Amino acid sequence: MSAAGAGVLLYLVASVAGALIERYDGTLHVSWAPLLAEWRPHLGPGTVPALLVAALAVAYGPGLAARLSWRRLVWGSWAVAMAWIWSLALVDGWQRGVADRLTTRHEYLSAVDRFQDIPATLRDFTHHILMNSPDYWPTHIAGHPPAAVLTFVGLDRIGLGGGAWASAFCITTGASTAAAVLVTMRALGAERAARAAAPFLVLAPAAVWIGASADGYFAAVAAWALALLTLAATRTVRAPWAAASGAGLLLGLAMYLSYGLTLMAVPAVAVLLIARTARPLPFALLGFAAVTAVFLLAGFRWWEAYDLLVERYYQGVARERPYGYWVWANLSTLVVTAGLASLAGLGRALRRPSRLRRGRKPGGDGGTDGGTDGGTDGRFVLLVGAVLLALVIADLSGMSKAETERIWLPFALWLPALAALLPVRDRRGWLATGACTALLVNHLLLTNW
Repeated sequence: MSAAGAGVLLYLVASVAGALIERYDGTLHVSWAPLLAEWRPHLGPGTVPALLVAALAVAYGPGLAARLSWRRLVWGSWAVAMAWIWSLALVDGWQRGVADRLTTRHEYLSAVDRFQDIPATLRDFTHHILMNSPDYWPTHIAGHPPAAVLTFVGLDRIGLGGGAWASAFCITTGASTAAAVLVTMRALGAERAARAAAPFLVLAPAAVWIGASADGYFAAVAAWALALLTLAATRTVRAPWAAASGAGLLLGLAMYLSYGLTLMAVPAVAVLLIARTARPLPFALLGFAAVTAVFLLAGFRWWEAYDLLVERYYQGVARERPYGYWVWANLSTLVVTAGLASLAGLGRALRRPSRLRRGRKPGGDGGTDGGTDGGTDGRFVLLVGAVLLALVIADLSGMSKAETERIWLPFALWLPALAALLPVRDRRGWLATGACTALLVNHLLLTNW
């Protein structure tokens, strides 16, 4: 409870300080700091479905998560997460919330037509990153390696062009992140904790930003990479070598979707250390090298593009946004995206780590909390800790000043798993708190990016 309270206090301080800074010198370039949003109370066609999904998930989610077969739980979590994300997106209406979301001048779809000759465009990609270069790329294309925009080029080529299909793709893939985290937790021997965490992963407030942003898709790619690597490392799959190769392919793809996802190397290494094995490493490196080779042969050099991106980053509003504010205010956005239950779970893990080491029940209710033994809970907590470490590195880099509620989705979507450490008697209340957070944000603010 104290950790959640500290999170709320941090967010309030960031909000007040942000409002004062923006009022007096306008250097934040965000009207509702620390979130990139504007005050606009509204209802929409998704309001009633969102309320219904939230109510049903809070009322029946914990019980169903405990009783369903594992396969049904994983698929059901994906399905309910999609229903939650879709309903929240539709609160803003079909056009504004879905069809037009990814078609603005800063988004990937604005330059899909420039990829008629993909090999030639890739060879020329870095020549259009800087704002003083001819026909420079829109913000999101310049800010990411080319696999991001190529995803939407591919959708367009197979007849799924336009904003509606792009948003549907991002929502569908992004919702699968909950399933990936569950698979990872079970592979680490924490199935009962995964069942306790499932409703929190499904109803994560971050759903507001998954629907619809490409970062939800990025989060899913990174999450499934870690899931496959964990399956390979713990040898809980029939063909560990295939899972390791798939993990390498997805980690390679992640690096060419977002420069920041190179930090997924931190939790990836943590998986191998937790499992105490390096067996998956050769196969994972082979898959990773295959993706890298494709882009190198196509003429795109990641390191050269990143150097230019840093220069482009400071050609925009980032040169004015104060590092001294955003380096701590960024972290306050996790209160909204990951939810207060995540912070409460984190506080519980930090306050009583001995419970995990000694094998005591993390929920602390005399063994009736539906948790797992402390040792296996400790393994998934360590992995989430590695994800948090990667997030802190991203924060200190100064390359994430504002918009972290969207940019940090690949990291934030792991944090709701910590809610499994909460006492069973408190979980439904915390779950309702997270759902209310998402509903309030989506109905009171118009989020944009």
